[in-house]
Amino acid sequence: MKTVDLNADMGESFGDWRLGQDEALMNIVSSANIACGFHAGDPDVMARTMRLAAARGIGIGAHPGFPDLQGFGRRRIEIPAGTLANMIRYQLGAALAMARAAGGTVRHFKLHGALSNMAAADPDLARTCFAAAREIAPDIILVVLAATPMEAAARALGGPWAGEIFADRAYNADASLVDRRQPGAVIHNAADAARRMRAMIGAGAILTADGTHIPARIDTICVHGDTPEAVEIARAVRAGLETDGLIIAPFGG
Repeated sequence: MKTVDLNADMGESFGDWRLGQDEALMNIVSSANIACGFHAGDPDVMARTMRLAAARGIGIGAHPGFPDLQGFGRRRIEIPAGTLANMIRYQLGAALAMARAAGGTVRHFKLHGALSNMAAADPDLARTCFAAAREIAPDIILVVLAATPMEAAARALGGPWAGEIFADRAYNADASLVDRRQPGAVIHNAADAARRMRAMIGAGAILTADGTHIPARIDTICVHGDTPEAVEIARAVRAGLETDGLIIAPFGG
């Protein structure tokens, strides 16, 4: 039977400040993208989230972003390539260590927020990030925004990768995500999100806001953990896909 991964961004709390419903989501998804302390999270949050994921057999991923706690990593920052590569090594190194201490293993690597959006449009930037990650984790699975230049960068670099689409975001005609500042960019209705994901998986394509069909390899579906309706969306998406006969399981790359 066909399988598909369902992932969520987690570990985004900081100190006593709480964001997201990580424990509830881990009962639904098959992979977790865990913040590495730059855009969200801290050592205690990372440790707690890694332990939860390892205990539940959830696929663990490093989720590095810009050093932007105040902006949650969603503000664009221009950073020299060498510095950016070091930032990636630093965050992934922390994730590898924390996962090992928690009894787990980091399987995948997924860029966060503005860094991801920039890499989706700029294959050179994507390659800088991916090459830095592969230097210290040669077999790590690169999670890429499907059908974008980020995917092209991963293909050119070689090694395992997984194509991702988003349950709670609208798409432009070039497979990029609609800017969060635009109306309708973020999908809050769980039934709508489930319907869209069933349609995209069935079509093997990204279906955009203007009706464009973009053929894509879809290995994993993301639900943003900071969306207030994240648990409801994840539950509805999983139920819809299982109704269509799919098995929810971590991707293989």
